[in-house]
Amino acid sequence: MNLLNFSFKTAIWSAVFLLLILSLLTPLSVLSIFFMMIPGVILYASLPVTSFVFHLLPVAIILVVVNPIFLLLMLILILPAIVIGNAYKKQKSALFAIMTGAGALLAEYLLLLLIGSLIFQFDLSTYIKDMVEIATEPLINSSSQVLYDFVWTPEMTEDVARQTQLMIPFALVVMSMVMAFITHVIARPILSVMGINVPKLPPAREWQMPRSLIWYYFLALIIEVVSKQSDGSYWKMIAMNLSPLINLGFMIQAIGFFFFLSHLKKWNPVLPFFLGALVFFISPLRIVGIIDLAFPLREAISKSKR
Repeated sequence: MNLLNFSFKTAIWSAVFLLLILSLLTPLSVLSIFFMMIPGVILYASLPVTSFVFHLLPVAIILVVVNPIFLLLMLILILPAIVIGNAYKKQKSALFAIMTGAGALLAEYLLLLLIGSLIFQFDLSTYIKDMVEIATEPLINSSSQVLYDFVWTPEMTEDVARQTQLMIPFALVVMSMVMAFITHVIARPILSVMGINVPKLPPAREWQMPRSLIWYYFLALIIEVVSKQSDGSYWKMIAMNLSPLINLGFMIQAIGFFFFLSHLKKWNPVLPFFLGALVFFISPLRIVGIIDLAFPLREAISKSKR
């Protein structure tokens, strides 16, 4: 490896980064968007800063030639990748790397929306409404209305658009967390093979949400009641975004409990994965997470096991 630490492996990851960005021109973008930060994380965590910059220069030049807008996309993707890679270099915990990476990505999303609104007069609400109208237009004159005595009205379209707009914060938070999580899950073993020690997430059986989540849950219930009595959209937006985030926390707690129970009872290793998947499809299962968080359920089961 020379002064700038160029090698076949690192050059390959630069090429992968380029191909992932260019994939946004294709239908593959629906999937590839979730893997966009991985090459940047691997390059930053495995290279000195100067060498990292020189690895990105060819990518930037090619993207400018193809379309300058891709250069902006590269910068958007590389910043949270640097945040995660820097956490790896400093041997921070896996959770710290994921949360800071997700936070950086979320901040960029919000900044882009602000810039688009102030400079380019981009109205996200109008855009969402237009997309919903296009998606629901076939339903208005659909023959199924006659067959099933179902009529899709313009008012229903407006209601879907309004609900979608209110859920934007939740969608952005979840999108950021999922992208950061996927990046860590894939980048960590690759870096380990390259000889770079990266802390891993604790086993699923040790996943524990903070007990204060219970109080946030009660707060969300109060806000939900207030939102139903209020005519404004502010409280409705808070209620519609806070409750799903808290429920997501309870789902994670429930998944952790299933893995804990499986480990304790020596169940088939496939069973906790199956139960964990069911949590996302059968919402009442999150009650397991609530009970596990509110009461020392794991301690009680461990004592009875002894």
